Amino acid sequence: MDKNEIRETIAKRAALELKDGYVVNLGIGLPTEIPNYLKKGINVLLQSENGIIGMGPSPKEGEEDREIVNAGGLHTSINEGGASFDSATSFAIIRGGHVDVSILGAMQVDEKGNLANWMIPGKKVPGMGGAMDLVVGAKKVILAMEHTAKGNPKILKKCTLPLTAKEQVNLIITEMGVMEITPKGIVLKEYNPVFSIEDIQKATEATLIIPEDIKPMQFD
Repeated sequence: MDKNEIRETIAKRAALELKDGYVVNLGIGLPTEIPNYLKKGINVLLQSENGIIGMGPSPKEGEEDREIVNAGGLHTSINEGGASFDSATSFAIIRGGHVDVSILGAMQVDEKGNLANWMIPGKKVPGMGGAMDLVVGAKKVILAMEHTAKGNPKILKKCTLPLTAKEQVNLIITEMGVMEITPKGIVLKEYNPVFSIEDIQKATEATLIIPEDIKPMQFD
């Protein structure tokens, strides 16, 4: 699979997790592509921690409003009925448990649901941003990410990078499959038939639990 196919596969599958009426926060990067694959009739309220609810699509070139940007600093829009407000109000929404689903990327995740997605020691980074609050405050946390980084597993027995939050991840969606964090470990619920189960396990440091009723990856 090339880079575009990988991103499309992940975003398309992640879109199925969003239900009508959900308040959803999408992390920067790949998660911002998820609304492109929402089914017709599914309306979600997109929340951005820099102070927007009811965020709309990215504007066409030349139609940007320089005062409307998402948390990643990229131009966005606000749908009719949406609103902008200060950061204190935005984080009151997040910390108050009003976000149904938060979808982020990750550098590492482990079988306990620990997440590392903000820092590599020795490298300059812009900071954690709202990730810590979003992971703890959302009702459900989904990681939408590539399965490996330069061939190295990102789904580990134990994270080695500084943590964003402990034991908060519920679901992992990669180009290889859909995995649920459970008290017994990581369950491979769906697999991408492009890969064998053996391929998926080989690309994963943590030992996957393979149920008898495992299904092919769902896209509709």
